[in-house]
Amino acid sequence: MDWSKAKKVKLPNLRPTTKTNALRWPQHFLDSIKVAANARDVPCQSLIKVWLQEKLHSHSFIRTPTV
Repeated sequence: MDWSKAKKVKLPNLRPTTKTNALRWPQHFLDSIKVAANARDVPCQSLIKVWLQEKLHSHSFIRTPTV
């Protein structure tokens, strides 16, 4: 690699890609999610994210980012 030809790059102010959102759900609903998450051996929050993403994809509200 020839470092003499390298150029400096200025990156924009990078922000976290996630934001916190508080939701209030009935206890029985959360209990059901915990059971489903434990059955899949994944954290509850991860399972909720996957389910929401799948639902949004199925209704074409979001698209898979292209790389």
